[in-house]
Amino acid sequence: MVACSLSKNLPEGEYVLDSNQLKGVEKANPLEIENLYFQEPNTKIPLTNSSLGVSIYRFGRLFYDSTKVNEKLEAKKAELEEVRAGLSDAEDNRKLLKKRDKVQTKIQDLEKMQEYGNFLMRTGNPVTVLDSAETQKTVTEIDNYLYNKGFLDSEVAFEVETKKQKATVTYIIAEKEPYILDSIYTNSVNEGLLSLINQSKKETFIVKGDNYDQTNFTKERERLEELFKNNGYFMFTKSFIDYNLYFDTTSKRINVEQRILKPSFSEKHEVYRIDSITFKISPPSDEFIDEKVQRNYRNIDFNFYRDRFSAKLLSSRILFDENQEYRRTNIIETQKQLSNLDLFRYINISFDTVGTSLTAKILSQPNQKYQLTNQLGLSITEQLPGPFFSTVLRNRNFFRAGEILEFNARIGYEGVASATDQGVYQSKEFGVSASVIFPRFLIPFYGKSLQKYGQYNPNTRTQLGYNYTNRPEYTRSGLNALLAYTWVTRGNRQQFTINAADINYIRTPNISDDFAQVLLDLENQGNNLIWSFLPSLISSVSAQSIINFNDYGNYNSTNKASLLKLFVESGGTTLNFVNATSNNETTDFARFQWLKFQADFRRYYPLNQTSTIAYRANFGIANPYGVSSGILPYEKYFFAGGGTSIRAWQARRLGPGSYTPPIGDRGRYDYAFEQPAEMILETMLEYRRNLSGYFDMAVFVDAGNAWVIGVDNSRPGADFRFDRFYKEIAIGTGVGLRMDFNFLVIRLDLATKAVDPSMPEGERWVLDNISFNRLFGLKGQTVLNFGIGYPF
Repeated sequence: MVACSLSKNLPEGEYVLDSNQLKGVEKANPLEIENLYFQEPNTKIPLTNSSLGVSIYRFGRLFYDSTKVNEKLEAKKAELEEVRAGLSDAEDNRKLLKKRDKVQTKIQDLEKMQEYGNFLMRTGNPVTVLDSAETQKTVTEIDNYLYNKGFLDSEVAFEVETKKQKATVTYIIAEKEPYILDSIYTNSVNEGLLSLINQSKKETFIVKGDNYDQTNFTKERERLEELFKNNGYFMFTKSFIDYNLYFDTTSKRINVEQRILKPSFSEKHEVYRIDSITFKISPPSDEFIDEKVQRNYRNIDFNFYRDRFSAKLLSSRILFDENQEYRRTNIIETQKQLSNLDLFRYINISFDTVGTSLTAKILSQPNQKYQLTNQLGLSITEQLPGPFFSTVLRNRNFFRAGEILEFNARIGYEGVASATDQGVYQSKEFGVSASVIFPRFLIPFYGKSLQKYGQYNPNTRTQLGYNYTNRPEYTRSGLNALLAYTWVTRGNRQQFTINAADINYIRTPNISDDFAQVLLDLENQGNNLIWSFLPSLISSVSAQSIINFNDYGNYNSTNKASLLKLFVESGGTTLNFVNATSNNETTDFARFQWLKFQADFRRYYPLNQTSTIAYRANFGIANPYGVSSGILPYEKYFFAGGGTSIRAWQARRLGPGSYTPPIGDRGRYDYAFEQPAEMILETMLEYRRNLSGYFDMAVFVDAGNAWVIGVDNSRPGADFRFDRFYKEIAIGTGVGLRMDFNFLVIRLDLATKAVDPSMPEGERWVLDNISFNRLFGLKGQTVLNFGIGYPF
């Protein structure tokens, strides 16, 4: 580790920044203050004086020659001048234009390399050497922060302690008493604005009795601007709001005067109304200039080229009318809804003013009618990579009312865990589908439904598809027909999907002898899983709601966010109205009825700019009834274990309950078979932290299991019981390394079993199998998961 030491080759008199410390903070937020440091110590490998980021940077530095980079940059700049000189004589020369763009891109890459180094240097980071100027800047920044948070009399100092070639900087803060907001008065002669302020007092960010906080004044100005603009005040901006603060240094009190300034262009702020609306779709070229089509619908003047668009459809996405007060949220939402149709390259909405009247102009240009998208990639599931190719052909505006005809095809290999004892292997998959997406609700909606529901971006998808899967245990094919409705609330906070009809005809024409024997053995023990592999016609009705709080999924955000996904399904519902035969030993065509529910909650909580806590809780239950005779279609079962579940167990191998699966020849954890279950409960907690550049680390704990509803004689202990389920919670823990490139996240998670419910009671704590002699415990106790994307 000496060779990788942070202080290696450091000149005399210079020190590596070992840590920053904070003292004296009692009322202010210490995390926010820590984010103000201009210098941060390098993230170190525990128990060492080395850093992964610094090692990567130094390795990249071996291959970096700044002189050569500068020479190449100058040469490319000279080449660019030559190309530009050539273009001055031939502006439309495609070869020169292409060369110019290529040289410009190369110059940008070289400038980036000149400033930040090569790829490895940008991935890592240099040693943080203590800089007194940066420390003083941090003191000034902290002082400003405390002042803006109400600690107007605070004092900030710092101390530096050095040992060998390492330095510790301690920032010492004397907060003193914060200033409190006392009286708050709004000064305005505009009764309309005063009325809106009074009506929304409960929403104000400036509250009597609170500590003075400059950010709250900024938020209040933005809130009032949004409030006024959504109540007709088109010309109002936050620059018309200012504050006079009167300080009482004895009582530490502040009196606030909030002033609404008069505009320079009129006597007072006026309410504006929409006078007229025009919607123009520009032709792709001047060839269509003489093929204009004009019509008026819902008092909106439409100007098209050719008769290619539905005025009725477009008007349903325009969320403002003539004679309405101007509301900014309606304008923004209109722009979103028109863009969601995927018919236009862009949507621009502008306004002309005459007095207090607004002429709304919506300008757009059609998207290309046909679009072919090909994708070649690599999917990684259950540790084994598999290539895939997909293609999508879209025909926009198919019936001239905004419909999209879409053809999809996908072929690929996917890593999956075998249902028998063949380990992890590649499954071959092929699928094709044809869909028509209608930008409205179809049957049974009529009449004014288009206008009524247009603000919710309604879609109806009708689809026919075919899927084929080839696994070593079996081959399975299916025909699918789907009728689905989707819609969202404003801001995409809630998304809803109703699959009104999901019909599948499934066949399993080939089953391997080994897998067939497994199914027969289960049948002899009273488990009729074999019926799931008979030919069957499976129909269901389902609904799903996704509630997204604060843009969950944007992992670069510094805001708390969460997501709740709810799913309900009723399968074989129509069989309740006919006299259908139940599945039995002589059945050659299976029928199924079931009810299913699943709730998936996820939470993302940033601790600071570099570290976060992420949490997931997942619960699901499926209950077969009626003609199913206790069996579900195989795809409807729950499975626990794997890269996005309890990671210390191999995919689909955990549980159910305290059942001990058959053990193979390779040791205690050589579980050979998938373990389908009818109920699942799992939770996952992760601490994530940026190590250096693209590298992140994670420490996690997973807990959960799956169970069978009712007794399964073939799997003793698999059934869910209230008096013992809490004793059957499996626990796994581990560490992860991720490379986050924003567009792609590569994930490595090393997880080990800590509590194993398949062991007898009193012996389920298995983490003590790990020692210096056995770093990973028993064979199979520790599992390496390799995946793409975050686990949740």
